Amino acid sequence: MDALLTPEFRALSARLGQDPLRVQGPGGNTSIKSDNVMWIKASGTELADAERKPIFVAVDRDAAKAEASGAGDGSCKATVLDKTNTLRPSIETTFHAALDWPVVAHTHSIAALVHAISPEGRLAAAQKLKGLPVVFVPYAKPGLPLTHEILARITPQTQIIVLENHGLICCGTTVADTAAIIEDVEVRLAIPEHARPATPGGPDLEGFERLSESWMAFDARITTLALAGSYYPDHVVFLGPALPDADHDGNPPVILSPNAGVYLRDGATSSQRAMIRCLSDCLSRLPHDWTAAAIGTTAEAELLDWDAEKYRQALAARR
Repeated sequence: MDALLTPEFRALSARLGQDPLRVQGPGGNTSIKSDNVMWIKASGTELADAERKPIFVAVDRDAAKAEASGAGDGSCKATVLDKTNTLRPSIETTFHAALDWPVVAHTHSIAALVHAISPEGRLAAAQKLKGLPVVFVPYAKPGLPLTHEILARITPQTQIIVLENHGLICCGTTVADTAAIIEDVEVRLAIPEHARPATPGGPDLEGFERLSESWMAFDARITTLALAGSYYPDHVVFLGPALPDADHDGNPPVILSPNAGVYLRDGATSSQRAMIRCLSDCLSRLPHDWTAAAIGTTAEAELLDWDAEKYRQALAARR
C-alpha cells in the first residue's frame, strides 16, 4: 500500500514544504492516489519533513469522497485505513479525495496569495493564467465548506484552482506533471518584492524578539494593512486575527508597533515565526495600486473556535 509513496512524490512534497514562498510551517498538503487508496499529509505535520518523517496517512478514498458528499463529519478520521495510526488526515482530505487526479498539491504560494487576497489581483491572475485549465473559488472555511465550493466550479479538465484568500491547488496525472504545472503557475504569477523602507533600530520590548520583518512598521500603507485584518486562514490559526499594535493580556504572539518594529513573543512556535514571514513576503509584493480584502471577523471567529484547527495548533506548538 505504501508503494504509492514514491521517492519522487516525497521529494516534491519536501521541496514545496522547504520553500517559504510555497508553504509555511504546517500549511499546505499533498496527496497521491490509486484505485481506492489515497495517501495524504497528516494534520499538523510539515511537508518539509516528507523525506525524513512518516507524515502521510492512508485513507479509503471512496469513504472520504462520501464525507465530501455529506456522509460523516468531514474530518475523514473514520476513513483511515490503518486503525492503529494515531495521525489525523489533513482537514482538507475531502477535496483531495474528490479531485479525480492521481497527484494533488495544495500550497500557500506567496505568488498566488498576493493575487488571491486582492480584488485587482484576482482579475490580474485570470489574465496571467488564461489558456490554462484553471478555476477561481471564492473564500470558504477550510474543510467541507471549501470542498463544496471547489466541487461546484471544477470540470473534469480542471488542474489549477486558485483559492480566494487561501492559496493554490495543482493537479496532475503524475508527480512530474503536477510539478510542471506548479512551476508554470508560479512563473506566471511571480511578482517581485518592492524596495523595503529603511528599518532603524527600535526599542526592545521585554518578553519579545524584534524581527527582521520590522520593516512593515515603517511603511504606513503596510502597517495599515497588517493591523486591519487577516488575509488567509493560517494567519488566524497561528497568529490570531490581524496583528495588534500593543501587548494585551499576555496573549498576542506577534505585535506590530508602528514606527518601532515587529515583535515575536519569547517561546513562540516555529509556525508562528513562519507565519509572520509569510505576511511580510506577501505584503512586500502587493502592487501599490492593488487593495487587499481581509477575510472578515465572522470567518476569523469560525477558525478560532474550530476543533480541527485547535488540534493542528497543538501539534505545531511542539515544534
